[in-house]
Amino acid sequence: MSVPGLLIVISGPSGTGKGTICKSLFQRRPDIFFSVSATTRPPRDGEVEGVHYHFKDRTTFEAMLARDEFLEWALVYGNYYGTPRRPVMDALAAGKDVLLEIDVQGALKVKEKAPEGVYIFIVPPSLDILRKRITGRGTDTATVIEKRMGEALSELAHMPEYDYVVVNDVVAEAVDRVLSIIIAEKCRSHRFRLVSDSGPDGPLVEAK
Repeated sequence: MSVPGLLIVISGPSGTGKGTICKSLFQRRPDIFFSVSATTRPPRDGEVEGVHYHFKDRTTFEAMLARDEFLEWALVYGNYYGTPRRPVMDALAAGKDVLLEIDVQGALKVKEKAPEGVYIFIVPPSLDILRKRITGRGTDTATVIEKRMGEALSELAHMPEYDYVVVNDVVAEAVDRVLSIIIAEKCRSHRFRLVSDSGPDGPLVEAK
């Protein structure tokens, strides 16, 4: 019995470790389809087309915007970033689970277009640990760090708009929780219907 794919959106403030969770998640569930974002910024050293981003020129990106080909998009420091709609929808239609790792602004835009998705908010164990994670990069000035902390506090206020909250203290345990959420969501009653004509030995329920 096949079960339709799930759209799984993992989001949270910068410094919560959502990227690390996603990497560990793929190691345990390599069958999950990862949605690669598009951007107009030039590739950085080591970045590969179609792996890290789909690199587009500005004219191409804006033409895609005009055709409503993005689930969400944003203009950040003069460059466009967006989640192409078609690869996500094609993977879901094929029964694959799809993972989006995006910021809070983007996640809430996706939710407007795809409210049936599963929205998971990643939070740190404490603000002190969040500050240590942000300062641990060693590349930001005190002013930038305070700005990032302010942005994080603002984004944390959106927590009630998500379906689930996962505290990222120990990464392996956080990944366990995300996997448990995925399993539970696949068992939600609204994803199934009774089968009335399959005979006494046939399945009683099937995925919608």
